[in-house]
Amino acid sequence: MTTSIASSATPMVQAPTSSLAALAASSARLMRFLLRNPMTLAGLIVIGTLMIVALFAPWIATHDPLAQDLSAALRMPGAQNWFGTDEYGRDVFSRLVYGSRITLYIVMLVTVIVGPIGLLIGTVSGYFGGWVDSLFMRITDIFISFPSLVLALAFIAALGPGLEHAVIAIALTAWPPIARLARAETLSLRNADFVVAVKLQGASAVRVIGRHIIPMCLSSVIIRLTMNMASIILTAAALGFLGLCAQAPLPEWGAMISSGRRYMLESWWLVA
Repeated sequence: MTTSIASSATPMVQAPTSSLAALAASSARLMRFLLRNPMTLAGLIVIGTLMIVALFAPWIATHDPLAQDLSAALRMPGAQNWFGTDEYGRDVFSRLVYGSRITLYIVMLVTVIVGPIGLLIGTVSGYFGGWVDSLFMRITDIFISFPSLVLALAFIAALGPGLEHAVIAIALTAWPPIARLARAETLSLRNADFVVAVKLQGASAVRVIGRHIIPMCLSSVIIRLTMNMASIILTAAALGFLGLCAQAPLPEWGAMISSGRRYMLESWWLVA
C-alpha cells in the first residue's frame, strides 16, 4: 500500500522538474531554429543593427537632424552631406539615423503590447475551450479578416494622427496571429503529462497557465514577433507617408519619403 502511494506521488513531485526541462528544451529549440533559418537570423541582424544605430545616433549623425539651412537646400550627396540635403537644407543622413530611433520606438512598443495580449488571449482560449474559445477566436477572426494597413487607417481615423496613436493602431492589428499561435500551442500542451500532474496537485487554472503553459509558448511567440517586425516597420512607414504617424519636423522615414517625392525628379537622393 505504501509503495503504491509513493509511486503515485512520484509523478506529481517530478512535475515541476519536467516543466523546467520542457522549458529548457523549448529554449534550445528556439536557438536551433534561429541558427538554422538564415532569413530569421538575417532579420535579427537587421534589428540588431537598427538598435545599434538608434542607440548611438548622436555619435553617428553628422548634423542636427532638425537644423534648417535654406542656403543648402537640395544639395547633392557629397563630403559635407553624405546623403545630400532636403528642401529645407536638413542633412538627410542625420535624419535617417535619428529616424531609426522613431522606427525602433514603434517596433519595440508594439511588440511589448502585442506579445502579452496575444499570448494571454491565445493561452486562455486554448486552455478553457468551449464558449471561451469560440468567443475569443471569433473576435480574432474579425481582426484577421481585414488587411492590417486598412484596419490601422480606420483606428487612426478614430484616434487622430500622432506617434502614440499610430502605435496603438498598429498594435490593435498585430495581435491576432500571436493569439492564434499561442492557442495552437496550448491545445497541444493542456493534456500533457506534466500539466495533468500539476492539476492533480490542486493547482488553479491561473497557476497552470502562468507557470507551465505560457513559458512553453514563449519560444514560438518570440519567433513570430521577430517575423512581425518587418511588417510593423512597413505599416509605420506607410502611416508616416500618409502623414498619420510622427508629425513634422520629426525625422520619420515614411514622412521623409512623402515630403521628398515632390522633388524626386531633380533630387533623387530624397527617395533613394
